[in-house]
Amino acid sequence: MPPAPETAADGRSRLLAAATHLIRDRGFAATSVEAICREAGVTKGAFFHHFPSKDALGVAAADHWAAMTGQLFATAPYHAPEDPLDRVLAYLAFRRALLTGAIHEFTCLVGTMVQEVHTSSPEIREACARSITGHAATLEADIDAARQRYGVGGDWTAASLALHTQAVLQGAFILAKAGQGARIVADSLDHLTRYIEQLFDTPERRAKAASQT
Repeated sequence: MPPAPETAADGRSRLLAAATHLIRDRGFAATSVEAICREAGVTKGAFFHHFPSKDALGVAAADHWAAMTGQLFATAPYHAPEDPLDRVLAYLAFRRALLTGAIHEFTCLVGTMVQEVHTSSPEIREACARSITGHAATLEADIDAARQRYGVGGDWTAASLALHTQAVLQGAFILAKAGQGARIVADSLDHLTRYIEQLFDTPERRAKAASQT
């Protein structure tokens, strides 16, 4: 039997997968439409059938990245602990466990793109912002619950701490690309873990830790 004809959705998915791989490896500016088409195994005509411009592909790639990583994190094991603070700390440990392979394999597509195009392409910038802030927002409920459980006050919000986790990660990814490798990201996550543990270092938390030893 001859193979089934490729659907439009197949071609679009292949282009998004190719763009995700190449942009993470080379950057947005250095990734040409021709290179994306070669990687995806489609023609330029097919590319422009799906995306009117390279910038339109960049927006779609950011949204695709948000959906793909959203599924990964939604099903990750760090959601299992009963204690919300333990879930936050387990999230950081999970991010640390993802530091495998080449630099482009563990760094962030949208962080890479937004550094390049934040002034030249507002549409891509906004798509990248949606991805980063949307992911940060998934941590807010656990941070709020941890504050209530352990009675932690202060003039900060769950949203600000959630965004801080992403600031640490994205900054560490830049340093990794600047020659420090995965080690700087792991060290940064360790520092962030210690910071959050100190932020929630209350008598209730110490009593819980003592009961588990």
